[in-house]
Amino acid sequence: MGCLMDRRLPPLNGLRAFESAARLLSFTRAAAELSVTQSAVSHQIRGLEDRLGVLLFKRMPHALVLSETGEALLPIVTDAFDRLADGIAEVVEHEVKGVLTVNVSPSFAVKWLAPRLGRFRERFPGIELHLLTSNYYTDFAREGVDAAIRHGVGPWPGLKADRFLEDEVYPVCSPRLLDGPTGIRRPEDLQHHVLFDLINRPYWPRWLKAAGLPDLKPRDLILFDDIGVGLEAAATGMGVAMGRSTILGDDLMQGRLVRPFTLDMPGRHGFHLVCPEAIANRPKIARLRAWLIAEGAGGA
Repeated sequence: MGCLMDRRLPPLNGLRAFESAARLLSFTRAAAELSVTQSAVSHQIRGLEDRLGVLLFKRMPHALVLSETGEALLPIVTDAFDRLADGIAEVVEHEVKGVLTVNVSPSFAVKWLAPRLGRFRERFPGIELHLLTSNYYTDFAREGVDAAIRHGVGPWPGLKADRFLEDEVYPVCSPRLLDGPTGIRRPEDLQHHVLFDLINRPYWPRWLKAAGLPDLKPRDLILFDDIGVGLEAAATGMGVAMGRSTILGDDLMQGRLVRPFTLDMPGRHGFHLVCPEAIANRPKIARLRAWLIAEGAGGA
């Protein structure tokens, strides 16, 4: 067996031209199959014959006939191309099918992503999506995660980030908090209530400043690491939470939560699909990216 590091193979184009012409017994049909000119096929085969030092065809006036050497070489080349095609197809199939592991925050997974997963499954039945929920940035190398959905502004060094969804931020509460002696009618009424916000990205200071009340002191302030927890607490009537339009659709439609004020503000932060730059163009990730962008374009 020859050394793997000493493969002195003839040019691939010459072998392709030979295999096609030998199978079809025609330079003209081989040229059409390979989308090149007949002279190119003839030139490649002549170069192959010169390289090997043998005659592969008997060129008759009105026919093309394989020589004995050509007949011996044809099944070898055909088998090699078949195995190469099968191997490439297997690799490509692995890249477009199988497990795709994605890190995402619990609230976004439940409120926005989960209701849409049926459409993803219909579109890409070969991809087995594994969702790992966490509010903390993933370590791609250590945790074996392919991609993540992050809420922020970016950029993230070493990662390709594609923004696929915008959102707005505004206060929400249970309808019960709108009535009674301390009912919420004006932003000033928030001083009588508990406010819910995020630990790592507080929204209330910006909103209160936009409302002209930068120094307002609420009855209490409770911080969470997941916005979904704050929204659930607000739905019980415990206080007022800052919500994002991207995850509030059902709660507002069903009346569990209401907007006590019309003032909102751009969230600045959007949702991005991020992944290491080295694997950003892998087929499974590219399919997820395109699907998220299409879903995001359809609205929150």
